[in-house]
Amino acid sequence: MANSEKTAAIAEITGKFRESGAAVLTEYRGLTVAQLSQLRSSIREHATYAVVKNTLTELAAKEAGVTAFDGQFQGPTAIAFVTGDPVEAAKGLRDFAKANPLLVIKAGVLDGKPMTAEEITKLADLESREVLLAKLAGAMKGSLTKAVYLFAAPLAQTARVVDALRAKVEAQGGGTTAAPEAAAADETPAADGTVDAAPAAEASSDAPTDVAEGGDES
Repeated sequence: MANSEKTAAIAEITGKFRESGAAVLTEYRGLTVAQLSQLRSSIREHATYAVVKNTLTELAAKEAGVTAFDGQFQGPTAIAFVTGDPVEAAKGLRDFAKANPLLVIKAGVLDGKPMTAEEITKLADLESREVLLAKLAGAMKGSLTKAVYLFAAPLAQTARVVDALRAKVEAQGGGTTAAPEAAAADETPAADGTVDAAPAAEASSDAPTDVAEGGDES
């Protein structure tokens, strides 16, 4: 391979490392072309499975700042460059390795952090992003429903109280005539049948005097 081709290949792999949220290093010794195609299809939605050259990929990893694969580029190597859900990609690789033991998961990197083969298996055991989001949405919906009930309950109680008071007032009917009756009780008829308004006048003349005196004292 010419130097220009090597440079281009290294740049391409470096770009894949930088564009991927995760990557998994595997050895595929003994697997057939058909089996590799099956593996690619099983993880295609979440990752690209690429057969790579060890020397060039090691240089590309260093260029991209990936140290998780240092010293592990031996044998027939392929890398799953994960651009989708890393959990689903890890599940696909794990399940394929169970059915095809010739696939060896060697190491991985997730958000710049190195992962061992055991950690990748644990990642595969997690629930997918879609499942977690569905559970979160369900929990939020339940909380919102509860909040709506708590806010609505006092309002409903207040409405019932207002309706009860309105019904009581309507049942009493003439309750609003109490004030005129009290005013009439204060009016004193004179001997000739006229109304004596003197008590009211006296009360009104006393009020300003009290206020004035109070103002002088202050």
